[in-house]
Amino acid sequence: MPARFRRLWRTAVVCAALTAILPANASTPVQQATQKAVSFTLKNGLRLVVIPDHRSPVVTHMVWYQVGAADDPPGLSGTAHFFEHLMFRGTRTVPNGELSKTVSRNGGQDNAQTSDDFTVYFQRIAKERLPLMMQLEADRMVNLDLSESNLNTERQVVLEERHLRVDSEPRALAEEQMEAALHLSHPYGRPVIGWEAEIKRIGRAEALDFYQHHYAPNNAIVVVAGDVNPNDVLKLAQQKYEPVAPHTLAPRTNEPAPPRLAPTRLNFAIPGTDLPQWIRIYRVPGYIGSPRGTAEALEVMTAILGGGSTSRLYRTLVVDRKLAVDVSANYDGHNRGPSELMISAVPRQGVSFATLEAAVDQVLAGLDRAPPETGEFDRAKTRLVANYTYQRDNQFLLAQNYGQGLSIGLTIADIEDWPNRIRSVNAPDVRNVAQKYLIPGESVTGLLQAK
Repeated sequence: MPARFRRLWRTAVVCAALTAILPANASTPVQQATQKAVSFTLKNGLRLVVIPDHRSPVVTHMVWYQVGAADDPPGLSGTAHFFEHLMFRGTRTVPNGELSKTVSRNGGQDNAQTSDDFTVYFQRIAKERLPLMMQLEADRMVNLDLSESNLNTERQVVLEERHLRVDSEPRALAEEQMEAALHLSHPYGRPVIGWEAEIKRIGRAEALDFYQHHYAPNNAIVVVAGDVNPNDVLKLAQQKYEPVAPHTLAPRTNEPAPPRLAPTRLNFAIPGTDLPQWIRIYRVPGYIGSPRGTAEALEVMTAILGGGSTSRLYRTLVVDRKLAVDVSANYDGHNRGPSELMISAVPRQGVSFATLEAAVDQVLAGLDRAPPETGEFDRAKTRLVANYTYQRDNQFLLAQNYGQGLSIGLTIADIEDWPNRIRSVNAPDVRNVAQKYLIPGESVTGLLQAK
């Protein structure tokens, strides 16, 4: 499974998404023979997606706002993530912290997540409690308590989170610097959690402006997966969400990625680094804005390079040459803007970064010289399709896939046809994307010294 970069969960939750879809549709449901989801658009612009899943009497309810770290105002990085926290501070009718307590008392779980491109809030709960979840979410969509005391308290919480998850974690600090170097002035170069000095500058006026121009039904996608009937969920959504008035939204731009003229190398000596680590991030295309089949070929290529103990990098660096104790390759193509492919390795004791890097580059050069072998090529595609199938068997991941896809602009055809598109990737396609995109000028290499 490709790892997901630059995502921040409010608490410790492990979640991975593969692909996602669904268009904004008219008020009548859209159905196809192979389609699980039914979609509606309410009068206030809110999009509702219902995915019937009758295996257990539970539902996953998600509200996806089409705003993320890339939408942070200039000089105020971390605003979207800060707002994820503020959304739990309560309203006039639901006191601070009471939403999560209510979910817990009713036997459910809740959480939230911020990425570059979206912010999502979810609950997983018995299906009979779905009306209550919609009521709570509709309430904080419009009635959030943005008092100075709430902002001051939560700002300290966010700063402490940054200190704990980034400033005290050498790998996280290194990756933050590498992301900034990779993306230059593009918004993806800012950390989702924000720079500390800029987090401190987010005041009540900035928070109110952000809330009023991003948190609105016409900027939200509600995804409900579970033991439900689509028409019943529509009626419920009309009752709970439709009374919330739409807002004038801040325009959302697609900033072009600045050109890179040369590779970047960063040498880190960060106190607390237990193990040396070699990291490289390539800026590559994703599913949005690239020729059809490009992202799929990159998925297959990454699986060949770093998809488990039979992958090229693992066999060469760990098993055969014994230069590393661990190695991985991960591709994240689910972004509205430029995407990333990361390769990382931990050298064995006594192995220099230069020796390890030369070995990695030799493996990458092998993809340039010739298409992959039949066995590794077929294994990679089989693994990707199997992961897709397993994830659709998980209600939470099923809902996650739809919501994420909608938020970045994919369509329902993308999700339904994704396994076939992976199967249609051929060996020369893998060689072509390796030659075109695994190039030094589009990369940042980080050397994290043990210290």
